[in-house]
Amino acid sequence: MAAMVQISDVKKVYGDGFEALKGVSLDIEDGEILALLGPNGAGKTTLISTICGITQQSAGTILVGGHDNVRDYRRARELVGLVPQEINLEPFERVMNTVKFSRGLFGKPRNDAFIEKILRQLSLWDKRDNRIMELSGGMKRRVLIAKALSHEPRVLFLDEPTAGVDVELRRDMWEIVAGLKRDGVTIILTTHYIEEAEAIADRVGVINKGEILLVEAKEDLMTRLGQKELRIELQEPVATLPEVLQDRGLRIDEDGRVLIYTYDTGQDRTGIASLIREVTEAGLVLRDLQTTQNSLEDIFVGLVNNQEDAA
Repeated sequence: MAAMVQISDVKKVYGDGFEALKGVSLDIEDGEILALLGPNGAGKTTLISTICGITQQSAGTILVGGHDNVRDYRRARELVGLVPQEINLEPFERVMNTVKFSRGLFGKPRNDAFIEKILRQLSLWDKRDNRIMELSGGMKRRVLIAKALSHEPRVLFLDEPTAGVDVELRRDMWEIVAGLKRDGVTIILTTHYIEEAEAIADRVGVINKGEILLVEAKEDLMTRLGQKELRIELQEPVATLPEVLQDRGLRIDEDGRVLIYTYDTGQDRTGIASLIREVTEAGLVLRDLQTTQNSLEDIFVGLVNNQEDAA
C-alpha cells in the first residue's frame, strides 16, 4: 500500500539562490504521527508549505493520497488540513462562522452535525458564539485546528501548534492529537518541544539545513542511539581515580563526589557488575547508585551537532 504522503527528491531554491530544501525524500504512512524536529531555519515550515501547495518546489515530486500536488493540486489540497504557526483569525468573527466558512472554501456541503462534533472534540462548543477576539491564545489555537479539520482532511499538518501555550494546554493538545489519530487522520507535527515528539509521535524525523538527517520509529531510535549513564555517588570525594579504574571510561563529577559511567543499552553486557566490584575493591565507599537514559533531546542535539562538525 502506497504511503499517504510521498516526497521524492524535493528541492526548493529561492530567487536569491538560497537552497531551503536539498533533495528531501520522505514517505509518511497512512494514520501515523510523524514529528519533524529541527532548529530554526532548518526547513520544517518550507517543507510543510511545499506539501500543502503554499509554495511550489523547484524540483522533485510530492504525492498526497496518490495525487500530484502540482498537476492535480485541487485533489491533493482537499486531502490536507494545515494549522500554521501564526494565529491569523478575523477578530470580530464568531467561532462557529469561522469554522463553517473554512469548510465552504473547499466546496463541502453544509454539515452542522460534523462541525458540532469538531467543536465539542476541541472543547470549543461552549465558545461557538464567542468572537475570536474574546478567546485566549490557547482557544485560538483550537480554532485553527477546527478550521483545518472542517473539510474532513485525511492529512493534518501542525506547524508548531503549541507555541506560546501553557503546559496544561499543551498536554490537552496532545490528547486532541491522539484522538485525531484514532479517527484515522495522518498527522505531521513540527515542534521545538522535544517532549511532544516523545509523548505522541510514532516516528521522528530530524531535519537541518534543508536535509533529512534521519526518519525512524521513536522506540527504535531511542533504543539504537540511546545510552544510559550510571551515577555512582561516593561516601567521600576523590581527586583522582584509583589506578584500577582508570581504564573503565569513568569521569569524575560534582567535585569528586560522583563517578559517571556511560554504557550502551543494546550491548549484551553492560559491565556494571564488574565495575561496582572494582570500585569497592579500590576502597571507595558507595553512597548511592542512579541510572538515567538519554532523552530524545540529547539524541537530536547530537545529530545536529554532528552535521555542523562535518560541514
